[in-house]
Amino acid sequence: MFAQRMRQKESEFYFVSYPAEDLLRKVRFVTRFYGDRGQTIGGDDGKAKKKELDDVERYVQAIEKNSKSFQRDLNRRKVRQIKDFYRNETRQPVIPGAVLLFSTEKLEFQPLKGMERAGNLVEPRGDFLIIDGQHRLAGLHFYLQEKDADRRVEVPVVIFDGKTADFATEMFVVINSTHTRINKSHLIDLYERIEWGTDPEKKYAATLVRALYESDDSPLQYHINMLGGRSHQEMWINQAQIFGETYRLIRRKDAQHRFKDGRGWSRDRGYGLVRDVLKALRTAFGSAWGDNRNYFVTRDVTIEAMLRLCGDVAAKIDATIAPGPELLKLLENRLRPIGELAADFRREGFYERFPARGQLERIDLIKKRLARQSRFE
Repeated sequence: MFAQRMRQKESEFYFVSYPAEDLLRKVRFVTRFYGDRGQTIGGDDGKAKKKELDDVERYVQAIEKNSKSFQRDLNRRKVRQIKDFYRNETRQPVIPGAVLLFSTEKLEFQPLKGMERAGNLVEPRGDFLIIDGQHRLAGLHFYLQEKDADRRVEVPVVIFDGKTADFATEMFVVINSTHTRINKSHLIDLYERIEWGTDPEKKYAATLVRALYESDDSPLQYHINMLGGRSHQEMWINQAQIFGETYRLIRRKDAQHRFKDGRGWSRDRGYGLVRDVLKALRTAFGSAWGDNRNYFVTRDVTIEAMLRLCGDVAAKIDATIAPGPELLKLLENRLRPIGELAADFRREGFYERFPARGQLERIDLIKKRLARQSRFE
């Protein structure tokens, strides 16, 4: 299918004008199913009187019985209203805004000769998951059942694939946690489905992030902006950011011995290492650490640099020293010189002292400065 490839920051995605009937065959309508008795949040509680089901009700109920689902509940009334709008509106576009879709597959893009951004996008083997636009597409499904429906309708679609899981997840969270009330568990389900799926390395990285968020001895406890979290602390870094850096960290071949034991990935070893490095850095930075608004020590860009430093530490310290008091004492001695850099992390002039063309370059620059100061480069 013809597509335009687009780039924003580090992510690429695709814009497609999709014929409605073709699109409806390639999307998966889902909703979250709750309860041992099959009740859904916001749905019937099983005590209501039985009534004759219309097409919309039967359609939604069939979707709700999908146990592998993760999207928010379909609103029956909203679907009916959208269907009526499609049927009655003749002068204006029926779907002027783009529907956002995600495929877990990494899609193949074949640029046209002499063009870099326009070309053929190969459809995924499986169905698209709907990030945003589920009600619009459900309404379109019923509109196309009408005898006088315009079957030439094309739907503007933005497609994210497996290469842009982080971007797609953040987009879903922004869209579905702001203008629409949505159960937090739905967000967490989708985040986990897209972000780490069945990949054991991603699952392990997610475990470490969860430990950093909720463990009593974590220097980042409740300061990570986690989906479903209810912390009243100041948020220093987003879940997607710290997950990305943690995933990058555990994939370093020269550091993996610090994250594994004889049985494979070890939560205690991995979390213990990251915790002790962050504790030692907290000691080194002293009063500049924490909710001190005069410093950028616990801002996302610096925390990401600290996690990259964890990789250098893991690669170079004695592998026989287990996480705990002995390792922490060693790290406090090695990382103490970093305290001399505290003035460089003052809020005023921070970006001039760490000049970069973007966030990723600045993270790497800070990490190199930390590593050089502590002789872990």
